[in-house]
Amino acid sequence: MTTTPIDIDIAATTRGRRQRVQAITTGIAVLKGLTRLGGRASLTVLAKHVSENPAKVHRYLISMMEEGLVAQDPVSLQYYLGAGSIQIGLAAMRLADPIRVSEPALIRLRESLEMTCFIAVMGNKGPTIVRFEEPGLPVTLNVRVGSVLPLLTSATGRVFLGFMDDTRVERMARDELADIADTKRGLVDKVDPIAAIKNEVRAAGMAVVRDTNLQGISAIGVPIFDFSDRVAAVLTVLGATGAFDASTDSRVAHALRVEGAAISAALGHVA
Repeated sequence: MTTTPIDIDIAATTRGRRQRVQAITTGIAVLKGLTRLGGRASLTVLAKHVSENPAKVHRYLISMMEEGLVAQDPVSLQYYLGAGSIQIGLAAMRLADPIRVSEPALIRLRESLEMTCFIAVMGNKGPTIVRFEEPGLPVTLNVRVGSVLPLLTSATGRVFLGFMDDTRVERMARDELADIADTKRGLVDKVDPIAAIKNEVRAAGMAVVRDTNLQGISAIGVPIFDFSDRVAAVLTVLGATGAFDASTDSRVAHALRVEGAAISAALGHVA
């Protein structure tokens, strides 16, 4: 088979594109490695972290410095994320809306679990539902978008209480505890029920309630964290008590954990 000049040109072009793509991949790996190291590292540490030759990593760092993505400390000679990287990060942060990012997860959970699921954020009056999805045969509920949930008796509220280090939330929980109905006095049998709830939620990484907020309804909630390790929202599923396994090691809990972690990662959270 005779190779024509056109064939040679095509092969050279394809090889050149492949090399450029590989160079971009390596550059991204170096930049992400610097990010995982806290945004600042020496050449030796960074090269070891990304499993590349220091001389090769140095060439990429020089190119990134020319573009403002990386800078170098003149004293320690360590490399750190530059102004260009900060601008990229700020733009990404502005787009990191937990409600928007969570919508596909809500639909997946509704379809796979055939359960009611929703996203809630902490509002001025308490945990507030902002996105709500129901299955084909929904459980009859008196909560909808805009509903404010209690901190002590709902899975959603307990997640906020457990993971938010906020004096305002703590004060709201104390006020709620003082007004709690006699039918739920079992909640306050402990010496410090608020501390007990916090410890339980943090240990499990989620909150589970059975018939405490709505009679005949069980729910599981997981936190959604943002880039600053702050609870940005809570992802919750609920259903009729007895119709699903409302425990921290159930299929439903596992599905929630997976989706919650994925949403948090999309918001820039590093586990």
